[in-house]
Amino acid sequence: MTRAILAGMMLLASVAVSSQSQAARPTYEVATVKLNTSGGGTSTRGSSDQTIFTNQTLKNLIVLAYEVQPYQVTGPSWMESVRFDITAKYPPGTRFHGRWLMLRTLLEDRFNLAVHHDTKEMSGYALLVSKTGFKLKPADPGEGSTTGGNQGHVWTFRARKIEMSTLAYELADSLGDVVVDRTGLQGVYDFQLRWASDDMSTSGGANPDPAPSLFTALQETLGLSLQRQKVPVDIIVVDHIDRAPTEN
Repeated sequence: MTRAILAGMMLLASVAVSSQSQAARPTYEVATVKLNTSGGGTSTRGSSDQTIFTNQTLKNLIVLAYEVQPYQVTGPSWMESVRFDITAKYPPGTRFHGRWLMLRTLLEDRFNLAVHHDTKEMSGYALLVSKTGFKLKPADPGEGSTTGGNQGHVWTFRARKIEMSTLAYELADSLGDVVVDRTGLQGVYDFQLRWASDDMSTSGGANPDPAPSLFTALQETLGLSLQRQKVPVDIIVVDHIDRAPTEN
């Protein structure tokens, strides 16, 4: 076989692999992107077939696309001031995680987003299995979901088929601090957590419905603990992003 033929075959193989890779990228069926200069409120709303992002900064869109916390994204400061409205329709049956992958594809295609990952050691919490042992058994695999809210000082969090990394993400949201999953636990779990947001609701007395602290609830309900320490955090570094998207 001549070198020319061999080179041609290698080129065709490379193109085929590239085409397959492109085809495998999750994409919305249709999406519109518009600049928002209203100064109004920010929201994210979803339904069975579409997601609507209103007045979102580019940084927050990246946070959502990579399912990370804001402190995990670094890039140009103007990403926190330029805002957009996005209405995106996804194919029927799209799983929840897949919707964020589609947003990532949109940012890459419409804003030419390019990133790389780095690791930074930060002060935060490590989510660990407590000395008394983990108290849950894995649930059957399936689509995960979380719901929750507060009634006064008492918060409730319900989880269905979620990984421990998802719990760490939700705890970081609740605490407003860095939380990294270091449990080593595999699989998905169903559970409910109930805790008090401050000391007022743990003291009893006039409170008819006392609840433990979040730290105690994790220990008693799940057999997990939060330990303050330096933890390695995955950082999304924005190498390039356009201020304006390509046309709809």
